[in-house]
Amino acid sequence: MQFLIRSARVVDTASSWNGQVVDILVENGLIRQIGEKLPVNADNVVIESDNLHVSLGWVDMRVLAQDPGYEHKEDLTSVCKAAAAGGFTDIAVLPNTQPVIDDKGTLGYIRRMAEGQPVNVHVIAAITKKTAGEDFTEMLDLHHAGAVAFSDGTHPLQNPDLLLKTLQYLQPINGLLMNRPEEQLLTRFGQMHEGIQSTLLGLKGMPALAEELIVERDLRLLDYVVSEEQGAGGAGQGITQSALHFSTISTARSVELIRQAKAQGLPISCDVAAHQLVFDDSALSGFDTNLKVNPPFRSTADVSALWAGLADGTIDAIVSDHSPQDAESKNLEFDQAEFGIIGLETVFAALITHNQNLSLSQLIDKLTTRPRQVLRLPNISIAEGQSACLTLFDPTGTWHYERTFSKSKNSPFLGHSFTGRVVGTIHHGQFKPTK
Repeated sequence: MQFLIRSARVVDTASSWNGQVVDILVENGLIRQIGEKLPVNADNVVIESDNLHVSLGWVDMRVLAQDPGYEHKEDLTSVCKAAAAGGFTDIAVLPNTQPVIDDKGTLGYIRRMAEGQPVNVHVIAAITKKTAGEDFTEMLDLHHAGAVAFSDGTHPLQNPDLLLKTLQYLQPINGLLMNRPEEQLLTRFGQMHEGIQSTLLGLKGMPALAEELIVERDLRLLDYVVSEEQGAGGAGQGITQSALHFSTISTARSVELIRQAKAQGLPISCDVAAHQLVFDDSALSGFDTNLKVNPPFRSTADVSALWAGLADGTIDAIVSDHSPQDAESKNLEFDQAEFGIIGLETVFAALITHNQNLSLSQLIDKLTTRPRQVLRLPNISIAEGQSACLTLFDPTGTWHYERTFSKSKNSPFLGHSFTGRVVGTIHHGQFKPTK
């Protein structure tokens, strides 16, 4: 099938067409022609919209699919529909399922279930069996079976020896370790960010220090591994891709630690959840359990630092941290409710609506090129002959978020209006409009 994208502005810094308004002809999954006022024939499906923009397909590096084991909260079909509606063509799913993605059988199940879905599903396999933080999985086998990275997902690695040995083990295969930094002994029974707001609300706080200690620890361990491997040549020499990735950082000090480490040449990367860029801890004054997330919403100064980290390149990617929870897990007293928020459908709109001086090109880079590089996905660009993996959007379009494709409804954004509308995706030779 042929699709003719009419008068779309290209947002892809790697493309020679970047910033230009052009027509794009897609045929059999490939970009066949790019130019102005391309002719329309009877076989073309014409795609046009006000203020239409086109970029590479968006990539979400952190999605909790809940399948297998918790399909009443989400399954692979519903999560893929939600991802496509949010403009994503690729998602990376966490290993925190039941059973855990800690062997080739469960990984194979995910890959089989992902066949024919509107998005590519990439698997992040567990570092430890059952993500219990004790015994290693067969990471080499999982790597050869298709795992794009290794993480215990929602369970931060607490044991420094496990993290150290994982970094050493993954280095020969150019593997990626992903860790959500949290010292859980400091956050035990915590409900929100520790600060003035937690005191006023009478809720147990989760100090920023709990995150920052683990960031600093992990950076020291990575420096040790790299220095050991490279000898006196200097940290990071010869390593061209990130070996350690920090998931969902949330504090100003974490941003600064990572900024300094990058300047020293350590092979690291990091991401931030879109909702962390929208809310601060004052949003919890109404005790809305849909706003109960981990890491928790921090101070306004932390939010500003996160935006600054995106602008200067310290933060590589923006993720949804999509974590579906059923009503029984959220319709409780605040201290009893589960952590988590769904966000696949609202990432782009939330970023545009609440943008703090980030250019559109910078924002799209955090959803396309950088996450592809971190996950070692194939490099693509908007050019003739390239695979047509595209997201179409209108950064000035408005819409109302009134229903979700997710099985769960734990979003504080339902019922809200946004600026920044996804028009649809072109992927696997098909156009999937947002409905």
